[in-house]
Amino acid sequence: MRILAIDTALERCAACIMADDSPEPLAEETMDLARGHAEALLPLVERVIARVEGGFESLDRVAVTVGPGSYTGLRVGLSAARAVGLACGIPVVGVTTLSALLAPLLAAEDDFLGQGYLLAAAIDARHGHVYFQALSQDGGIAVPPTLLPLHDAVRLLGHGPAALAGSAAPALAAAATALGNHAVVPEGHVAPDVAWVASLGLVADPAQALARPLYLRGPDAQPQDHARLARR
Repeated sequence: MRILAIDTALERCAACIMADDSPEPLAEETMDLARGHAEALLPLVERVIARVEGGFESLDRVAVTVGPGSYTGLRVGLSAARAVGLACGIPVVGVTTLSALLAPLLAAEDDFLGQGYLLAAAIDARHGHVYFQALSQDGGIAVPPTLLPLHDAVRLLGHGPAALAGSAAPALAAAATALGNHAVVPEGHVAPDVAWVASLGLVADPAQALARPLYLRGPDAQPQDHARLARR
Protein backbone atom coordinates (compact mmCIF):
# COMPACT_ATOMS: atom_id res chain seq x y z
CA MET A 1 0.00 0.00 0.00
CA ARG A 2 1.23 3.48 -0.86
CA ILE A 3 0.00 6.55 1.02
CA LEU A 4 0.27 10.32 0.65
CA ALA A 5 0.39 12.11 4.02
CA ILE A 6 -0.34 15.81 4.45
CA ASP A 7 0.23 17.97 7.53
CA THR A 8 -0.75 21.64 7.79
CA ALA A 9 -2.21 21.60 11.30
CA LEU A 10 0.45 23.72 12.99
CA GLU A 11 3.36 25.88 11.85
CA ARG A 12 4.51 23.46 9.19
CA CYS A 13 3.47 22.54 5.68
CA ALA A 14 4.54 18.99 4.92
CA ALA A 15 3.81 16.03 2.70
CA CYS A 16 5.35 12.63 2.16
CA ILE A 17 4.70 9.39 0.34
CA MET A 18 5.31 6.12 2.16
CA ALA A 19 4.77 2.46 1.31
CA ASP A 20 3.91 -0.23 3.82
CA ASP A 21 6.93 -2.28 2.74
CA SER A 22 9.45 0.52 3.41
CA PRO A 23 10.48 1.99 6.77
CA GLU A 24 11.43 5.34 5.20
CA PRO A 25 9.38 7.75 3.06
CA LEU A 26 9.74 7.38 -0.69
CA ALA A 27 9.58 11.18 -0.96
CA GLU A 28 9.15 13.93 1.61
CA GLU A 29 9.23 17.71 1.94
CA THR A 30 8.64 19.95 4.95
CA MET A 31 8.46 23.73 5.20
CA ASP A 32 8.33 25.68 8.47
CA LEU A 33 5.87 28.53 8.16
CA ALA A 34 3.39 30.26 10.43
CA ARG A 35 1.01 31.25 7.62
CA GLY A 36 0.63 30.85 3.89
CA HIS A 37 -0.27 27.13 3.96
CA ALA A 38 -2.89 27.60 1.23
CA GLU A 39 -0.34 28.99 -1.21
CA ALA A 40 2.44 26.55 -0.29
CA LEU A 41 0.68 23.19 0.01
CA LEU A 42 -0.35 22.25 -3.54
CA PRO A 43 3.03 23.09 -5.14
CA LEU A 44 4.72 21.16 -2.32
CA VAL A 45 2.50 18.11 -2.88
CA GLU A 46 3.18 18.26 -6.62
CA ARG A 47 6.94 18.29 -6.00
CA VAL A 48 6.67 15.28 -3.69
CA ILE A 49 4.47 13.36 -6.13
CA ALA A 50 6.92 14.09 -8.97
CA ARG A 51 9.66 12.21 -7.09
CA VAL A 52 7.90 8.84 -7.10
CA GLU A 53 7.19 6.51 -10.00
CA GLY A 54 3.55 6.37 -10.97
CA GLY A 55 2.59 9.74 -9.48
CA PHE A 56 -0.95 10.15 -8.19
CA GLU A 57 -2.09 6.95 -9.87
CA SER A 58 0.23 4.92 -7.64
CA LEU A 59 -1.52 6.07 -4.44
CA ASP A 60 -3.82 3.79 -2.45
CA ARG A 61 -4.71 6.14 0.40
CA VAL A 62 -4.35 9.69 1.72
CA ALA A 63 -3.74 10.64 5.37
CA VAL A 64 -4.12 14.13 6.80
CA THR A 65 -3.74 15.69 10.23
CA VAL A 66 -7.15 16.67 11.59
CA GLY A 67 -6.10 18.67 14.64
CA PRO A 68 -6.02 20.08 17.11
CA GLY A 69 -4.29 22.98 15.44
CA SER A 70 -4.80 26.12 13.40
CA TYR A 71 -8.30 26.50 11.95
CA THR A 72 -6.94 27.83 8.68
CA GLY A 73 -4.21 25.21 8.43
CA LEU A 74 -6.61 22.36 9.13
CA ARG A 75 -9.04 23.53 6.47
CA VAL A 76 -6.24 23.78 3.90
CA GLY A 77 -4.91 20.29 4.60
CA LEU A 78 -8.32 18.63 4.77
CA SER A 79 -9.50 20.27 1.54
CA ALA A 80 -6.38 19.16 -0.32
CA ALA A 81 -6.55 15.61 1.04
CA ARG A 82 -10.22 15.25 0.13
CA ALA A 83 -9.55 16.62 -3.36
CA VAL A 84 -6.78 14.08 -3.96
CA GLY A 85 -8.91 11.28 -2.56
CA LEU A 86 -11.85 12.22 -4.77
CA ALA A 87 -9.75 12.62 -7.91
CA CYS A 88 -7.93 9.33 -7.36
CA GLY A 89 -10.90 7.39 -6.01
CA ILE A 90 -9.05 6.38 -2.83
CA PRO A 91 -9.94 6.64 0.88
CA VAL A 92 -8.83 9.57 3.04
CA VAL A 93 -8.07 8.95 6.72
CA GLY A 94 -7.58 11.40 9.54
CA VAL A 95 -4.71 11.35 12.03
CA THR A 96 -4.80 13.57 15.11
CA THR A 97 -1.86 15.88 15.65
CA LEU A 98 -1.47 14.57 19.20
CA SER A 99 -1.27 10.97 17.95
CA ALA A 100 1.42 11.94 15.46
CA LEU A 101 3.42 13.48 18.31
CA LEU A 102 2.96 10.48 20.60
CA ALA A 103 3.77 7.82 17.99
CA PRO A 104 7.59 8.15 18.04
CA LEU A 105 7.58 8.15 21.85
CA LEU A 106 5.46 5.00 21.81
CA ALA A 107 7.79 3.40 19.26
CA ALA A 108 10.78 4.00 21.56
CA GLU A 109 9.34 1.47 24.01
CA ASP A 110 12.65 0.44 25.54
CA ASP A 111 13.51 4.05 26.33
CA PHE A 112 10.21 5.13 27.87
CA LEU A 113 7.32 2.68 28.35
CA GLY A 114 9.74 -0.06 29.34
CA GLN A 115 11.13 2.29 31.99
CA GLY A 116 7.72 3.19 33.43
CA TYR A 117 7.34 6.59 31.74
CA LEU A 118 4.04 8.30 31.16
CA LEU A 119 3.90 9.58 27.56
CA ALA A 120 2.23 12.92 26.84
CA ALA A 121 1.80 15.32 23.96
CA ALA A 122 1.13 19.00 24.59
CA ILE A 123 0.52 21.68 21.95
CA ASP A 124 0.54 25.37 22.80
CA ALA A 125 -3.07 26.57 22.59
CA ARG A 126 -2.17 30.10 23.77
CA HIS A 127 -3.61 32.04 26.70
CA GLY A 128 -1.95 29.64 29.17
CA HIS A 129 -3.72 26.58 27.77
CA VAL A 130 -2.52 23.44 25.99
CA TYR A 131 -4.00 20.72 23.84
CA PHE A 132 -3.08 17.61 25.79
CA GLN A 133 -3.17 13.83 25.55
CA ALA A 134 -1.40 11.22 27.66
CA LEU A 135 -0.70 7.50 27.44
CA SER A 136 -0.21 5.34 30.53
CA GLN A 137 2.75 3.07 31.18
CA ASP A 138 0.96 0.21 29.40
CA GLY A 139 0.29 2.30 26.29
CA GLY A 140 -3.40 2.84 27.02
CA ILE A 141 -5.06 6.26 26.92
CA ALA A 142 -4.64 7.92 30.31
CA VAL A 143 -6.00 11.32 29.22
CA PRO A 144 -7.94 11.66 25.94
CA PRO A 145 -7.39 14.72 23.72
CA THR A 146 -8.46 17.78 25.69
CA LEU A 147 -7.92 21.50 26.13
CA LEU A 148 -6.87 22.58 29.61
CA PRO A 149 -4.69 25.07 31.51
CA LEU A 150 -0.99 24.28 31.59
CA HIS A 151 -1.01 23.88 35.37
CA ASP A 152 -3.73 21.22 35.10
CA ALA A 153 -1.65 19.35 32.53
CA VAL A 154 1.26 19.37 34.99
CA ARG A 155 -1.00 17.86 37.63
CA LEU A 156 -2.14 15.11 35.25
CA LEU A 157 1.48 14.08 34.66
CA GLY A 158 1.58 12.82 38.24
CA HIS A 159 4.79 12.21 40.17
CA GLY A 160 6.39 9.53 38.00
CA PRO A 161 8.73 10.07 35.06
CA ALA A 162 7.18 11.48 31.88
CA ALA A 163 8.36 11.81 28.27
CA LEU A 164 6.81 14.78 26.49
CA ALA A 165 6.37 15.93 22.89
CA GLY A 166 4.83 18.97 21.23
CA SER A 167 5.29 22.73 21.13
CA ALA A 168 4.21 23.11 24.77
CA ALA A 169 6.38 20.22 25.96
CA PRO A 170 9.35 22.37 27.07
CA ALA A 171 7.12 24.61 29.21
CA LEU A 172 5.30 21.59 30.61
CA ALA A 173 8.58 19.84 31.43
CA ALA A 174 9.93 22.98 33.14
CA ALA A 175 6.81 23.30 35.28
CA ALA A 176 6.92 19.62 36.23
CA THR A 177 10.64 19.81 37.06
CA ALA A 178 10.01 22.85 39.27
CA LEU A 179 7.71 20.63 41.35
CA GLY A 180 10.45 18.02 41.71
CA ASN A 181 9.10 15.64 39.06
CA HIS A 182 11.13 14.06 36.27
CA ALA A 183 10.01 15.07 32.77
CA VAL A 184 12.03 14.96 29.56
CA VAL A 185 11.52 16.28 26.03
CA PRO A 186 13.48 14.07 23.62
CA GLU A 187 15.31 15.98 20.92
CA GLY A 188 13.32 16.46 17.73
CA HIS A 189 9.92 15.85 19.31
CA VAL A 190 8.57 19.41 19.47
CA ALA A 191 6.77 19.28 16.09
CA PRO A 192 5.01 16.31 14.45
CA ASP A 193 6.87 14.40 11.76
CA VAL A 194 4.79 13.87 8.60
CA ALA A 195 6.35 10.42 8.22
CA TRP A 196 4.56 9.38 11.41
CA VAL A 197 1.32 10.76 9.99
CA ALA A 198 1.88 8.43 7.04
CA SER A 199 2.72 5.45 9.26
CA LEU A 200 -0.41 5.93 11.35
CA GLY A 201 -2.46 6.45 8.22
CA LEU A 202 -1.28 3.15 6.75
CA VAL A 203 -2.74 1.18 9.67
CA ALA A 204 -5.85 3.32 10.25
CA ASP A 205 -9.35 2.01 9.56
CA PRO A 206 -10.99 4.36 7.03
CA ALA A 207 -14.37 3.62 8.61
CA GLN A 208 -13.15 4.87 11.99
CA ALA A 209 -10.37 7.39 11.29
CA LEU A 210 -12.52 9.93 9.50
CA ALA A 211 -11.00 12.99 7.84
CA ARG A 212 -12.93 15.45 9.98
CA PRO A 213 -11.43 18.34 11.93
CA LEU A 214 -10.83 17.83 15.65
CA TYR A 215 -11.71 21.17 17.21
CA LEU A 216 -11.23 21.27 20.97
CA ARG A 217 -12.35 24.87 21.28
CA GLY A 218 -14.03 27.63 19.29
CA PRO A 219 -12.14 30.09 17.08
CA ASP A 220 -10.33 33.00 18.72
CA ALA A 221 -11.87 35.47 16.27
CA GLN A 222 -15.48 36.13 17.26
CA PRO A 223 -18.03 38.31 15.44
CA GLN A 224 -18.38 41.74 16.98
CA ASP A 225 -22.16 41.97 17.34
CA HIS A 226 -21.92 45.28 19.11
CA ALA A 227 -20.29 46.81 16.02
CA ARG A 228 -23.05 45.77 13.65
CA LEU A 229 -25.62 48.20 12.38
CA ALA A 230 -29.19 47.25 13.12
CA ARG A 231 -31.14 46.09 10.09
CA ARG A 232 -34.17 48.11 9.05
